[in-house]
Amino acid sequence: MKSFHAGDYVSQGWYNSYHPNPINRNWLIDDMEIINLLSKADRVVGRLDMFSEYVPNIELFISMHVYKEATKSSNIEGTQTKMEEALLDEEDVPLDKRDDWAEVQNYIMAMDEAIGQLQTLPLSSRLIRDTHKLLMSGVRGKNKYPGEYRRSQNWIGGTSPTDAVFVPPVFGEIPELISDIENFIHNPLCDLPDLIKIALIHYQFETIHPFSDGNGRVGRLLITLYLVSRGVLKRPILYLSDFLESHRRSYYDKIMGVRFGDDVASWVKFFLEGVIETAEKGTNALNDIMILQREYEEEIKGMGSRSANALKLIDSLYQNPLVDIKRAALIIGQSFPTAGNLIENLTRKGILKEITGGKRGKKYVLSKYMNIFLK
Repeated sequence: MKSFHAGDYVSQGWYNSYHPNPINRNWLIDDMEIINLLSKADRVVGRLDMFSEYVPNIELFISMHVYKEATKSSNIEGTQTKMEEALLDEEDVPLDKRDDWAEVQNYIMAMDEAIGQLQTLPLSSRLIRDTHKLLMSGVRGKNKYPGEYRRSQNWIGGTSPTDAVFVPPVFGEIPELISDIENFIHNPLCDLPDLIKIALIHYQFETIHPFSDGNGRVGRLLITLYLVSRGVLKRPILYLSDFLESHRRSYYDKIMGVRFGDDVASWVKFFLEGVIETAEKGTNALNDIMILQREYEEEIKGMGSRSANALKLIDSLYQNPLVDIKRAALIIGQSFPTAGNLIENLTRKGILKEITGGKRGKKYVLSKYMNIFLK
């Protein structure tokens, strides 16, 4: 890694653009700190993946992880949507927040679709472009060529390329640079560990900035997609956006450190630290969920004839922990009064919590469960 020269600025006449060097090359890891971090990261990711095998109905909980990831990734780009708001139906979102809400929903849709596509498509330029198309459909940036690589110069910070913080490569170089990433992903002769490989891929993608908008979100999606495509994770349950959002300044500094100081090692260490912290939090969350499930089951046992409906309602709320009487009635297949009585009982037990404070249109949340994801 010490011998890697990340790239150079190239004159484009009235401004300079950055040209990154290929990453599909031979890499030598000779930094013991990286090796030790990699060893720990492999262990905690393996533990998370194994743990997910033993959690009943894991797909229900994955949806909440995706909601959290979508919210945090969008927050990095400046949206103000909170996770609680992302769970609302569109008609319940204030008009001034609907644009932000829609971007989060698109992120969720793009992630779900991309994970599904991995069953039949390799992780490739085509899949990346398809994901971007869904991500940008019908939201801010919808006129910036969704699903197509940019056709003009972009920049980060400043008012033009001349005073920008960073100017990515010119658009004519994008196909070759993306092809280099594809070759690196699928290079059978490259035995670089997957967690280091995706650290380099994420850095390179963000440096290329191949789209006119949405690059950060696609770049963070790539992390999970790569780990699933390589079999490091059986399910999409590791998401780094929470860590990156919490350490946003360091995130930008480490990436810039590669571009202008060739400091790949510091970026890889930062990335592995993020993987370790995120995987440990994920494992703890799954453990907390299993404990909470047992707690709910014990509480419900004392509800007599209402127990079956209570269990059916709570199982549904693991996927989206917000509910009102109308939705509860649909879930349990009973009348509004029956659903209302059930919600009242669960609220008295502290399982549900009323969050709107109004007399009409009340909404309730599976509060202890929701709090696991708000940590």
